[in-house]
Amino acid sequence: MTLTDRVALVTGGSRGIGRATARLLARRGAAVAVNYRSADEAAKEVVEEIVSAGGRAVALAADVADPEQAQELVARCVDSLGGLHILVNNAGIARDGLIFDMDADAWLDVMRVNFGGVFNCTRAAMAHLMGQRDGVIVNVSSVMGERGWVGQSNYSASKGAINAFTYCSAVELARFGVRVNAVLPGFSPTDLIGGLVEGGGLEKLKRQIPLRSLAEIEQIAEVIVFLAGPGAGYMTGALVRADGGFGAQLGLGRMA
Repeated sequence: MTLTDRVALVTGGSRGIGRATARLLARRGAAVAVNYRSADEAAKEVVEEIVSAGGRAVALAADVADPEQAQELVARCVDSLGGLHILVNNAGIARDGLIFDMDADAWLDVMRVNFGGVFNCTRAAMAHLMGQRDGVIVNVSSVMGERGWVGQSNYSASKGAINAFTYCSAVELARFGVRVNAVLPGFSPTDLIGGLVEGGGLEKLKRQIPLRSLAEIEQIAEVIVFLAGPGAGYMTGALVRADGGFGAQLGLGRMA
């Protein structure tokens, strides 16, 4: 699969799944805009790696939770790289806590970044993608958007919102030749799951996953890039789990 002559924008592209996705998109031939909010050096490292390998990339700072900054981000991507064909809405945060103890900021911040970022960037990119009647949006959701977990109510709600928004935007954009899908990762070694694996929690967590391992971030990136490419040309409005079987089971899938 080649993405030559395609331009991709990856939000939250300086770390974790976003970083792996930006690098893989570049290896497949796409020019990549690496968005970040505050990790300036990390974003520049991704860009330097891509450029040194013969690709094209730029680092673009923006807080995607802000509608105006999201609009400017898309415009700068188009100006810097000459277009936009692939939008990967990946930026996200976690503020874990029990509902009883959670204050308003803890859930509002998560919703503003996780779902707000998807909404703002999708809306900002729509006119360009619709006008050229060509484009792909891949939203990075989570299996948490379909299941419950103690201490994850705000995060799960934000991802559930992304799932519903993926369906709606896919239907609205289909007639313009723009596809919209979501990837639902399970557990992967990013800083978003730090609180879940403290104090020996990692091995307990692995025992709840049928494949008995966390996903490598590169494995999630492969699914994202597949959905962004021509091989998924007839897929839109799909929620694609990449979770090692976690979401397929009832309870733990076995007696404890």
